[in-house]
Amino acid sequence: MKLSARNQFQGTVTKITEGQAMAEVVVKVGQLDFVAAITEGSVKNMGLKVNDSVTVAIKATEVIIGK
Repeated sequence: MKLSARNQFQGTVTKITEGQAMAEVVVKVGQLDFVAAITEGSVKNMGLKVNDSVTVAIKATEVIIGK
């Protein structure tokens, strides 16, 4: 799979919480947890399961830091 996003990280799905239309997918990358909200249809179409190896791709127009 090739993506235009430069910020790509390999990780492992550690948790999937399904709702009525959306699902929250947690991916462990090193010591960090990335959390993505995706449709339940996407979870089913990709056949996502806990312990799957996945790629996290981040493409953002801005990054906000607070203190």
